[in-house]
Amino acid sequence: MEPRLESRLQQLLRRYAELRDALSGSGLGGAEFARLSKEYSELSSIVAEVDALCRAREELASLTEMTRSPDDPELKALAEEELQSMRERLRDLEDKVKLCLLPKDADDERNAIIEVRAGTGGEEAALFAAELFRMYQRYAALRGWRFEILDLSETGLGGFKEASASITGRDVFARLKFESGVHRVQRVPETEAGGRIHTSAATVAVLPEAEEVDVKIDEKDLRIDVFRASGPGGQSVNTTDSAVRITHLPTGLVVIQQDEKSQHKNKARAMKVLRSRLYEMERQARDSARAAERKSQVGTGDRSERIRTYNFPHGRVTDHRVNITLYKIDKVMSGEALDEIIDAILAEDRAARLAAVEG
Repeated sequence: MEPRLESRLQQLLRRYAELRDALSGSGLGGAEFARLSKEYSELSSIVAEVDALCRAREELASLTEMTRSPDDPELKALAEEELQSMRERLRDLEDKVKLCLLPKDADDERNAIIEVRAGTGGEEAALFAAELFRMYQRYAALRGWRFEILDLSETGLGGFKEASASITGRDVFARLKFESGVHRVQRVPETEAGGRIHTSAATVAVLPEAEEVDVKIDEKDLRIDVFRASGPGGQSVNTTDSAVRITHLPTGLVVIQQDEKSQHKNKARAMKVLRSRLYEMERQARDSARAAERKSQVGTGDRSERIRTYNFPHGRVTDHRVNITLYKIDKVMSGEALDEIIDAILAEDRAARLAAVEG
C-alpha cells in the first residue's frame, strides 16, 4: 500500500483505539457520548476490513513459505495452487481498505431536495418531467424513503412545468446526487400523426438538504411577496394570499411555494428550499476547485450537462457518463431498475477517486 495511505490507515487505527478507551470510561455527557459512539461505529467497519487484510497477508506469507519446502512436493503443489487465489483476494481486500480511506463526501448522509423542470420540447417535455418526477417518487418508496411533495406546477394536460420534493431517509443524497443534469427523451408523441420520433428534455437538480446552521441568511437580503395561489391555466385556487415568493437579493435566487393553504407553511418550505439552493451553490464552488485537481470525474452535477437518454421506441435507457445501456425502460421508469444505473455510476466515481489518490 502507498506510504500516504498507510500513514492515513495508522492514524485511523490510533483514533479507533482512543475512542474505544474514551467510551469504556465514564464522565461523558449524553451528546458527547452519542457523537463519539457514531464516530466509533463508522471506524469499526474500516477496522474490520483491516483485520481481514492482515489475516490475508499472514496466510499469503504462510503459503509462500510452503512453496519453498522441498521435502513435501504434494504440499508444495497445493500451496502454489492456493497462492494465486490468495493474491487475488489480497488485491480485493487492499482495494476495499483503500476505498475506506478515501475522503467521504460530508453531504452523503443528508436528506435531499429534488427539483425537476421541463426543458426544450413544449408539452412533451412537461409530460416527460412528470414521468421523471414519478420515477423518483416510486424509487423512494422502494427504498423506504419519505417523499414529500413541496411544489407542483402543472400544465393542465398531465405534464409538469416544474416539481420539487423533499426526500428523507438513509443515504438519500449519496445515491441521488449524480442524478443532476439534463435527461433527454426520444419517443413518438401521442399527438404526432406521422409517427416521427421527437426529442425533448427535462432537467433534474438534487440538492443536499441544508439546516439553518449550515447557511446564514440575513433577513435584509430577502424580499418576500405574498399572492394568491393559482392552478393550471392561471385560475385562482385559493381566496387568500397564501402563496409566497422569496427572492434572495444577493444571488437573485427566487423560490415560490403555493401548495399549502397556510402562508406560514409556504414560507417555511420556501426558506427550506432557498437554504438548500444556497448551500448547493457553495458546494458546487468547492467541488469545481477540487475537480480541477482530479484526473477524471463521473459528472459535474451541472444541470446543463446531458447525462441520460430515455429511448422509448427501442425500450432502452443509456447513461452517457458510464456508457451503460439497459433495455428495460419500463423497469427504470417504475424505479425498479434505477439502482442498476446508480450503482454503476457510484462504482465509476469510487474508481476515479481511488485512481486520483493513487496517482
